[in-house]
Amino acid sequence: MRRYIALIVVTVFVVSCKSKAVAVQNNAGNTEVAAKEDKKAIEKHYDNKLDFSTLYIKAAAKYVDEKQSQNVTAEIKIEKDKQILVSVRFLGITMAKALITPTTVSYYEKINSTYYEGDFTSLSKWLGTELDYSKVQNLLVGEALDDLRKGKYTQTIVENLFRLEDAKDAKLKKSFYLDADKYLLQKEEISQPSENRMLEISYADTKVFNQGILPTSIEINATQPKGKTNINLNYNTISFNEELSFPYSVPSGYKKVIIN
Repeated sequence: MRRYIALIVVTVFVVSCKSKAVAVQNNAGNTEVAAKEDKKAIEKHYDNKLDFSTLYIKAAAKYVDEKQSQNVTAEIKIEKDKQILVSVRFLGITMAKALITPTTVSYYEKINSTYYEGDFTSLSKWLGTELDYSKVQNLLVGEALDDLRKGKYTQTIVENLFRLEDAKDAKLKKSFYLDADKYLLQKEEISQPSENRMLEISYADTKVFNQGILPTSIEINATQPKGKTNINLNYNTISFNEELSFPYSVPSGYKKVIIN
């Protein structure tokens, strides 16, 4: 069941290898200049913000953990800032479906005939990372999970990428990597060293649309004490601002999952 939920929410925020690159501090001893550069990088990142009302995506998805590997198709519908509907299909058969709004998360899966209805609080605890609607939407469209305009970051250069690092909390470290050309998000890392948790999200193969720039390849590597997980999404079909329907209903006879 967990693999379908991971594909649906597009997050089982748990692994991978840390960057082996050597970071070189920019403008050492000149915090005012560094702060200005941070602000410039962040502002330019948000210049790339997609302008759309609805977004339709059909993607090839692959889920791999230490016990299994599975290829499926994911259909993703987004009504910006309002709702996300994700359908996971195998050989054309819908195996799982989720409806995500700013206040609720609902999903069902066919293997065990189970469903869940609740909010992000209990789901975040179960998955091992803090989630909300904005984070899920941002992940899917290539924006930083956090709003970078609200934080303070140390800027370094790693393999020709701007790395914005927020390490003020020793228990939770975050790094965001932007390219030096258009300041698009290339990678983000979130780790909880004391709990052996690490999440790395990488983006590639961007395409330019009238509505903005969208990455068409997303790789999620996660690790936690229970093991490692890898999810790959490759967008095959993309369309903007079409009239979309968001049908969702739990089949009769399904058992409700209680997440504590």
